[in-house]
Amino acid sequence: MIRGLAFALTVLAGPIFAGRAVAVTCQDVQFEGLSYSTCTVDPATDRLQLFLYDDTGQPFGSFAALAQANPGKSILFAMNAGMYQPDRSPVGYFRANRVDVTPLLTGPSDGNFGMLPNGVLCIRPGQVRVFETLVFAQLSSQCDFATQSGPMLVIDGQLHPRFLPDGTSRFVRNGVGTSDSGDSAVFAISNQPVTFYEFARFFRDGLGLPQALYFDGNVSQLHAPALGRSDRGRAMGPIVAVIE
Repeated sequence: MIRGLAFALTVLAGPIFAGRAVAVTCQDVQFEGLSYSTCTVDPATDRLQLFLYDDTGQPFGSFAALAQANPGKSILFAMNAGMYQPDRSPVGYFRANRVDVTPLLTGPSDGNFGMLPNGVLCIRPGQVRVFETLVFAQLSSQCDFATQSGPMLVIDGQLHPRFLPDGTSRFVRNGVGTSDSGDSAVFAISNQPVTFYEFARFFRDGLGLPQALYFDGNVSQLHAPALGRSDRGRAMGPIVAVIE
């Protein structure tokens, strides 16, 4: 289970799916004067999946396209889930429905993705966990779905060593944190530009999560009907979602 929330975390709005057995819980919260929207997923009850290409081989690119591909179903939560190339193929490792799409990258690379250590979100039946990439490379069991991104925000309860309290680079950022047991995942997006340091502290000190992974900045988008929200913006690559 998620450890107790820090006292400075203030919940502003909760889910509105009255009468429906939905484990996905989305809410707006504040931590140290900054606003975030979060969606908490329970892998024991929620079918968390990654999406990239539609039946024609084209990237979905948007929440609307994902919804059109799932007529009659409700998308309870969705978020962009990893960095991508100009053709919207993943920068790093991506696996969907137990099929590898792109390989794991373990060495240095450019941009935020290459700010080592980076990591992998691994989704298995009843479990979802964030692993540092070199730890993930040693795992014997495979994931049903996986996406690699970077940098890691929180590694075994410690902030990424390159994050500075006086950092000045600010973007709207999104990412995911998981519990040690993998029984809960919290997906979060900042509602104003934040630094890496502020975003990482939100996961560690606001949410009490020992592992957290950065997805992106400036591209960040959230679909959360419980919050009356479905963002539009730049075309996305990988998407993580829970579809009813």
